[in-house]
Amino acid sequence: MPIAANHYFHYHSSQEKIGLPIVLIHGAGGDHLAWPAELRRLKNHRVYALDLPGHGKSAGCSLQSIAAYAKDVQDWMDAVNLPKAVFIGHSMGAAIAMTIALEYPDSALGLGLVGGAARLRVASELLHEASSVTTYHRAIEMLMRWSFSPLSSERIKELAAKRLAETRQSVLYSDLIACNDFDITANLSSIHVPTLIICGADDKMTPVKHSQYINSQINGASLHVIDDAGHMVMLEKPVEVARIISTFLLSLKP
Repeated sequence: MPIAANHYFHYHSSQEKIGLPIVLIHGAGGDHLAWPAELRRLKNHRVYALDLPGHGKSAGCSLQSIAAYAKDVQDWMDAVNLPKAVFIGHSMGAAIAMTIALEYPDSALGLGLVGGAARLRVASELLHEASSVTTYHRAIEMLMRWSFSPLSSERIKELAAKRLAETRQSVLYSDLIACNDFDITANLSSIHVPTLIICGADDKMTPVKHSQYINSQINGASLHVIDDAGHMVMLEKPVEVARIISTFLLSLKP
């Protein structure tokens, strides 16, 4: 897979009609595999699924602010000569996508916000458990309890836990610090690009009320709440999420 600006990324381009470029931005402690194949290989589009710095196969260290991650994504776009894209982010990735729309509006053709919030407050207990290698396993257990619907398959949960356990403790902790400091509630209405919002009805990390608030503040945004899914809605309901995103992309203009 290609590497640019020290970033590993998965790239897919359909041999059929090529549509808009899509950049998938994973959440805290994740990598490009947090996105199911249905989204990484979305038909009719050029899809870039990033590993953020220090995550997955990317070199470097994780960052401790959403603004720093947004700038990092912009630097990567410059490296691959990608002036504009639709940014689809999950959780922390949604925060990065919204920050890009605010700080670098000319580069955003649209936003897809999955399990997002305008303010990401992290439970103090989770921050404490993630702050030490000796208690990191408890942070993972906590995240797994909060990230999935009770109806989600055990196999999906096991794979997600395994991937998170492979993430360095310092990476997840830095991400959680970045999330905890994130707050754009005062600026949210300044986002003026087409925006799709997706949330699982059983989301405990960023409950539906957060997606509803984003929807109320961004002019023209659309909200889809998916039943029987939690915070990892794109893994729990990949076909439905891919269908909703594909429909949204068809409405956009280059």
